Amino acid sequence: MLLQFIIGSVVITFSVIIEVLFVFIAVQKMSKFGDTKVFSSNLLAMMFYLAGITLWLLLAFSIVSWLWAHTLLSLGAFETTEEAVYFSMVAFTSLGFGDVVLDKQWRMLSGLIAANGLLLFGLNTAVLVETLRQVLLAMSDRKIT
Repeated sequence: MLLQFIIGSVVITFSVIIEVLFVFIAVQKMSKFGDTKVFSSNLLAMMFYLAGITLWLLLAFSIVSWLWAHTLLSLGAFETTEEAVYFSMVAFTSLGFGDVVLDKQWRMLSGLIAANGLLLFGLNTAVLVETLRQVLLAMSDRKIT
């Protein structure tokens, strides 16, 4: 059990570093574009900006999900990449279908994967809310066409 917590803690640490890196880059883009023509142009440009930040953060989720899948494969918890990726995505999103489960030897990791997902979803939600706030503020400050 202790080994599972150690492995899970290491993977969570790396996943948080990855996510924070992606968030940092997104925040840099927000501050850069906040002072440029993106927010003074048109509604379509703002929509692409918001969609771009959303897809960027989704890419970070995908990378973290693959990190968990690789960890599970390395531990021998699954035989196929598809199974490991599927499980990590289902656990990471706290969906938990239960059709693919970890053996007793590694089942504590599923809770750690879910906790990791909840934390990162919260972080990304904050970034997206701030992005949307900036877009709406720019729309109210300027006449958008």
